[in-house]
Amino acid sequence: MGIVVTLDVMLARRKMKARDVAASIGIAETNLSLLKSGKVKGVRFDTLARLCRVLDCQPGDLISFDEATPDETD
Repeated sequence: MGIVVTLDVMLARRKMKARDVAASIGIAETNLSLLKSGKVKGVRFDTLARLCRVLDCQPGDLISFDEATPDETD
Protein backbone atom coordinates (compact mmCIF):
# COMPACT_ATOMS: atom_id res chain seq x y z
CA MET A 1 0.00 0.00 0.00
CA GLY A 2 1.37 3.39 -0.83
CA ILE A 3 0.91 7.06 -1.42
CA VAL A 4 1.00 8.22 -5.03
CA VAL A 5 2.06 11.80 -5.77
CA THR A 6 0.14 13.28 -8.71
CA LEU A 7 1.74 16.71 -8.67
CA ASP A 8 2.99 16.25 -12.25
CA VAL A 9 -0.60 15.66 -13.42
CA MET A 10 -1.80 18.86 -11.75
CA LEU A 11 1.10 20.85 -13.21
CA ALA A 12 0.14 19.60 -16.67
CA ARG A 13 -3.55 20.40 -16.12
CA ARG A 14 -2.68 23.92 -15.03
CA LYS A 15 -0.08 24.28 -17.80
CA MET A 16 2.49 25.39 -15.25
CA LYS A 17 6.20 24.67 -15.06
CA ALA A 18 7.72 23.17 -11.93
CA ARG A 19 10.36 25.90 -11.79
CA ASP A 20 7.67 28.63 -11.76
CA VAL A 21 5.65 26.88 -9.05
CA ALA A 22 8.77 26.29 -6.94
CA ALA A 23 9.69 29.97 -7.17
CA SER A 24 6.17 31.11 -6.32
CA ILE A 25 5.93 28.94 -3.18
CA GLY A 26 9.49 29.56 -2.06
CA ILE A 27 11.11 26.14 -2.30
CA ALA A 28 14.04 24.89 -4.34
CA GLU A 29 13.20 23.46 -7.74
CA THR A 30 15.17 20.35 -6.75
CA ASN A 31 12.90 19.79 -3.74
CA LEU A 32 9.78 20.21 -5.85
CA SER A 33 11.20 17.73 -8.35
CA LEU A 34 11.80 15.19 -5.58
CA LEU A 35 8.24 15.69 -4.36
CA LYS A 36 6.89 15.40 -7.90
CA SER A 37 8.69 12.08 -8.40
CA GLY A 38 7.45 10.71 -5.07
CA LYS A 39 10.97 10.31 -3.69
CA VAL A 40 10.27 12.10 -0.41
CA LYS A 41 9.17 10.57 2.88
CA GLY A 42 6.88 13.46 3.77
CA VAL A 43 5.71 16.95 2.98
CA ARG A 44 5.02 19.79 5.37
CA PHE A 45 1.42 20.93 5.57
CA ASP A 46 2.43 24.52 4.90
CA THR A 47 4.19 23.44 1.70
CA LEU A 48 1.13 21.44 0.68
CA ALA A 49 -1.09 24.43 1.42
CA ARG A 50 1.09 26.74 -0.69
CA LEU A 51 1.02 24.23 -3.57
CA CYS A 52 -2.77 24.05 -3.35
CA ARG A 53 -3.05 27.84 -3.33
CA VAL A 54 -0.81 28.28 -6.39
CA LEU A 55 -2.33 25.36 -8.31
CA ASP A 56 -5.91 26.16 -7.21
CA CYS A 57 -6.55 22.60 -6.06
CA GLN A 58 -7.17 20.42 -3.01
CA PRO A 59 -4.55 18.20 -1.29
CA GLY A 60 -6.32 15.13 -2.68
CA ASP A 61 -5.59 16.42 -6.18
CA LEU A 62 -1.86 16.14 -5.43
CA ILE A 63 -1.65 12.89 -3.47
CA SER A 64 -3.69 9.71 -3.37
CA PHE A 65 -3.63 6.29 -1.75
CA ASP A 66 -3.26 3.18 -3.89
CA GLU A 67 -3.30 -0.27 -2.28
CA ALA A 68 -1.58 -1.76 -5.33
CA THR A 69 1.40 0.59 -5.02
CA PRO A 70 4.12 -0.76 -2.73
CA ASP A 71 5.41 1.60 -0.08
CA GLU A 72 8.97 1.86 1.21
CA THR A 73 8.34 -0.47 4.19
CA ASP A 74 7.04 -3.46 2.18
